[in-house]
Amino acid sequence: MTKVTVFCIIILVFAVSCKNRNKPPVDKITVACYYFPNYHTRDTADLRISRQHFDNWSEWELVKQARPRFEGHDQPKVPAWGYRDEKDPEVMQQKIRAAATHGIDVFIFDWYTYLGKPFLNRCLDEGFLKARNTDSIKFALMWANHDWMELYPYTAGDRHEYLYSGKVTPEMFDPIGDNIVKQYFTRPNYWLIDGKAYFSIYDIQNFINSFGSLEATRQAMDQLNEKAVRAGLKGVHWNLVAWSTAILPGQDAPASNRELLEKLKFDSATSYVWVHHVGLQQVQTDYNQVRDAYMTHWDKAKEEYGTPYYPNVTMGWDPSPRTNQDREWSGSGYGYPYTNTMGNNTPENFKTALQMTRDRLLADPNGPRIMNINCWNEWTEGSYLEPDIKTGTAYLEAVKDVFR
Repeated sequence: MTKVTVFCIIILVFAVSCKNRNKPPVDKITVACYYFPNYHTRDTADLRISRQHFDNWSEWELVKQARPRFEGHDQPKVPAWGYRDEKDPEVMQQKIRAAATHGIDVFIFDWYTYLGKPFLNRCLDEGFLKARNTDSIKFALMWANHDWMELYPYTAGDRHEYLYSGKVTPEMFDPIGDNIVKQYFTRPNYWLIDGKAYFSIYDIQNFINSFGSLEATRQAMDQLNEKAVRAGLKGVHWNLVAWSTAILPGQDAPASNRELLEKLKFDSATSYVWVHHVGLQQVQTDYNQVRDAYMTHWDKAKEEYGTPYYPNVTMGWDPSPRTNQDREWSGSGYGYPYTNTMGNNTPENFKTALQMTRDRLLADPNGPRIMNINCWNEWTEGSYLEPDIKTGTAYLEAVKDVFR
């Protein structure tokens, strides 16, 4: 063996070693967490969250006013960090630090636009992106393109009032695409999967209705993809929030998620919350029962969807704070937010759900290494990781124990 041959072998081994060193370990799972940005005062856009609100309202007001609605009901929830305004970069800095040090890799912000204007945007634009430690965690957008209803609060039996439509026009979508590529996709801490910017669609029916047909919808998706490529990315990673049961009034679940995934060429599918797939049979349905039913759904989704599926772990479910607290509890007959709830969602049971999800992901050698959690701060839907005065940081510690 010549000296030249030995030298070439050394160089090759060194190159392979460097390449492997840059790859994440095979057991590394990316943990994303949804973030609902309605805990800051008034948006800059001239849009109203509700007709009932006073100046400087935020959804913390509903959290403060919540009370037990039935026997054994655990309300109100009281945040250990206080009722802080998330559009303040200092406030968001605390959230980022807690997430990043407890095993959460990505915040997926529920992102809104109505009438072509930004909505609930100040948390992300003024808080998260201006926090000094913003680069210590990735972020992404889930377009929450559902119709905006008067639910803050809602009284059982009242007519459902729609304030804004989640549909856009093709003319609106063009500048919307320019904005999200420039303002979000190209930031150094935006979440990329294989070089593509992760962008998730919540209400696929509203999305298709915006453009009139599957063909026109695919054309709009291609146009956004081209914008991302021109900006230096490999494109858009299109993710579908697939669900089989609608939650909000007026929504329709797709007849076939697989058909939409195939025809619109989505890169992946996921879930937002367990109750999109599992009915709650009791006023307080046991958390472990819902978990096991969701695991069955996960098995079906992996087989049926024909595309990578990123599973969800839901911390809890209780939208009763969005009901009128001055009226007698009316039960689940009126639909959202008068739905049944989850009970027994202790930090220990949540940790078990995380561990089961991790083990299932790692058991599939060719499967994805991505999952998400609902939610960082859905206080008025009873699903949050932020510490409260009852459990402290126990839910965050559960994430840390399993994934870090």
